[in-house]
Amino acid sequence: MSSPILSVRGLTRTYDTASGGLTVLKGVDLDVMPGEIVGLIGPSGSGKSSLLHAAGLLERPTEGTVAIDGEMVGDLDERARTRLRLSRIGFVYQFHHLLAEFDARDNVALPMRIAGMGQVQARKQAEETLTALGLGERLTHQPAQLSGGEKQRVAIARALANRPRLLLADEPTGNLDPTTSQSVFESLRDLAKTTGVAALIATHNMELAGHMDRVFALKDGHLEERAAQSQTY
Repeated sequence: MSSPILSVRGLTRTYDTASGGLTVLKGVDLDVMPGEIVGLIGPSGSGKSSLLHAAGLLERPTEGTVAIDGEMVGDLDERARTRLRLSRIGFVYQFHHLLAEFDARDNVALPMRIAGMGQVQARKQAEETLTALGLGERLTHQPAQLSGGEKQRVAIARALANRPRLLLADEPTGNLDPTTSQSVFESLRDLAKTTGVAALIATHNMELAGHMDRVFALKDGHLEERAAQSQTY
């Protein structure tokens, strides 16, 4: 039996506010397996982004542990956390954040170049990923020449550029119309299954959540597993 790529235990996150401490995560436990797509739902302010940021080593939890590929990462210094993010974690956000002066291929190749890969190999790998996402004819198009759905596919390709083990997505289809959202999600899902990446996706789109392998709702700081076909919180 395979081991989880992401494993969090007892995760607590408290923020200091003018009125005192605000705890948004209260002892969260979660495993995400290779090739699995896990949905994370809940109203704004419920802690979805806090959980993603802790899992992605962007924030340190107040308490609890995070393990990636079996490695406990809580005590890593900032340089080591940055290296791990670059090599093993991919991020997709609601806004694509593409560089306007780069074409689709070089936007995707950029993380690989930062990681030390040569330009020829980085571009080749970028072309392969973009083609797998249906953008084989858009390789040299700049963001201004792409539709919203195409831009988000480029952002997904960029997140997967360094062949990460873990993909974290925060409302990746939030700015797209329903038809485009479904198409982009299907592309993400198919590529995740093909590559074996573990994906944790925060979304308000209940229809998309219904197509994920498992769905969890954040409520009062705790995770509650929901049936994948559930349409409500």
